[in-house]
Amino acid sequence: MIDPSLAALSDNLFTVSVVLYSLAVVAFCAELAFGNRPARSRELVAAGAGAPPAEQPGAGLVDGEPAESPRARRLGAVAMVLTVLGVVSHAAVLVTRGMAADRLPWGNMYEFATAVVLVAVVAYTVLALRAPVLRHIGAFVLGPVVLSMVLIGLFLYASAGPLVAALRSWWLGVHVTTAILGFGIFFVSGIASVLYLLRSRYEQKAAEGQAPSSSLLARLPSAAALDRTAHRTAVFGFPIWTFAVIAGAIWAESAWGRFWGWDPKETWAFIAWVVYAAYLHARTTAGWRGRPSAWVNVVGLTVMVFNLLYVNMVSTGLHSYAGVS
Repeated sequence: MIDPSLAALSDNLFTVSVVLYSLAVVAFCAELAFGNRPARSRELVAAGAGAPPAEQPGAGLVDGEPAESPRARRLGAVAMVLTVLGVVSHAAVLVTRGMAADRLPWGNMYEFATAVVLVAVVAYTVLALRAPVLRHIGAFVLGPVVLSMVLIGLFLYASAGPLVAALRSWWLGVHVTTAILGFGIFFVSGIASVLYLLRSRYEQKAAEGQAPSSSLLARLPSAAALDRTAHRTAVFGFPIWTFAVIAGAIWAESAWGRFWGWDPKETWAFIAWVVYAAYLHARTTAGWRGRPSAWVNVVGLTVMVFNLLYVNMVSTGLHSYAGVS
């Protein structure tokens, strides 16, 4: 039996989560707007000479990272508090929905996509708390999160209900859970690579004296920090996604009598695995480090999004009935 009150509470909490994330985006944007305070890097201060900070490629940086004004720090703290509150509300969306339907709350595309976005926000929050400089990418992570939540609510929403017969298996808790974790982590990794591509180009122009210190890109973490974040999150997410693909094959054998049938969902999940394997390999290959490998990571995120949306909503296959991995 479905509990209507808990189902309604879940829907209301979904709206609350969107509002909290939206306020967090505003706070993150305000933090970027107030920007970095003019400050020489420690190396320039030690030298005791040189052009004014605005004329130096490293102007506004301390040890290669943005130097913040007190107001920007306060706004950043407010944004992080709003983000954490959003995570709590977002998690409650899935908990109450699962309680309402008395099952795991990722039995359709609405629930699956909602869970993926939650994992992405949790991953970003952990990174930002461990390395405060990564707080500066908050607007670029939470912005897509808010857009995703709005689109999920508008186009993927499904009323709480029982699982379809094909999903009534304990493998749902293994295969789909790991797919959600892998996708959410790759979401953050892909955004970090996009920002790395932009920031690295800015740093190259700054070294040539062609980039204004007032540019929004000057307020991002260094290209090295962004590249390191993209790589580490991909390293963390790759074995999880690998396990999800393997678990899916085992579940397929149990449900359909074969491990692999080149179903569209299976095929694109494998393509995504190949792309991320290529990214991790490129990171260790001379000539592919840096921007070329970052582009591979961006392609990986594109494949993941394509797998979720197009394969589930347009193509036909054995996975189309539920919209889950």
